[in-house]
Amino acid sequence: MKKEDVNSLLSFYQERGRELPWRSDPTPYHVYLSEIMLQQTRVEAVKPYYFRFLSSFPSIASLSSASEEEVLKLWEGLGYYSRARNLHKASKIIQEKYGGIIPSEEKELCSLPGIGTYTSHAILSIAYQKPYIALDGNLFRIYARLTQEESPFEEKAKKRAEDFYLENIPSRAGDYNQALMDLGELVCLPNGAPLCEKCPFSSSCLSHQNSCEQSYPKQLPKKEKREVSLTVFLFIYQGEVILKKREEKGLLASLYEFPNIEQELSLDEVKSLLEKNNIPYSSIQKEKNKRHVFTHLIWNMSCYRIEVKKKFSSSFRKISTLASYPLPTAFLSYRTLLEKNDR
Repeated sequence: MKKEDVNSLLSFYQERGRELPWRSDPTPYHVYLSEIMLQQTRVEAVKPYYFRFLSSFPSIASLSSASEEEVLKLWEGLGYYSRARNLHKASKIIQEKYGGIIPSEEKELCSLPGIGTYTSHAILSIAYQKPYIALDGNLFRIYARLTQEESPFEEKAKKRAEDFYLENIPSRAGDYNQALMDLGELVCLPNGAPLCEKCPFSSSCLSHQNSCEQSYPKQLPKKEKREVSLTVFLFIYQGEVILKKREEKGLLASLYEFPNIEQELSLDEVKSLLEKNNIPYSSIQKEKNKRHVFTHLIWNMSCYRIEVKKKFSSSFRKISTLASYPLPTAFLSYRTLLEKNDR
């Protein structure tokens, strides 16, 4: 990238850059926390979680001393819960190994759970002003349109993009990265026509000169999401419901859930299942079907509210206390349903 383009970009950032809460005080912890939360998540969705999280855990020390369940509860609804677990694990390592100071070297950062190349580069450039590029899809899209890069977002093309941005990286590395992030979010849009008239690079952009902006970047074929049918059971006994903790590994690890099986059951099949397991019940009510979309998976959920005549598990919990348990987003509507009916 030419020096004059870098200067135009920094002027764009100064005049039109987004005002984001973590930018007002870009300490390493604030940058780290925000970057983890922003992974595959929209900025507007992150903002309230960022404030809430900092209110409870204003430092690495306070985060490291919390329980995993406390951390997951604050994260509830933000999704991709492995981020929260890794954030918590990393905070303990940072506190014990680095005295509560987030490392300023790439190798040390990337050794921490949940931190890869992109996140380490974001922390190093924004918090420590080191000459790194936090290359993601947004930055690659800008590069691909500027240069008419014919390869999709793969390793060799990523390296070319990184070299392109590093060529004249300024001393204000953090502003440079965040300016590129904002350009991708506000101007060089992923869906629909980019706002080229507002772009500081319009005079040097090859795809703009050739009126083919939307032909770039070249796309990899999308993978089909696997669809799974799930039947969820709301077993209720005198204001209590069964709540189970998921395994410590795998999808939605360590979160709580209502009992469920990977199969869509009819009412008659549910009745047969209850009888087979000697679970006496007084009523069964079919609730509305729900659909939850993950990055790689879709859950198609049917649900039955079942009033039982006695407790048959030690996992019953009072409905009034469900809010204190971290539940995946997929099950939150069922919790709301139970709480509403319990009033």
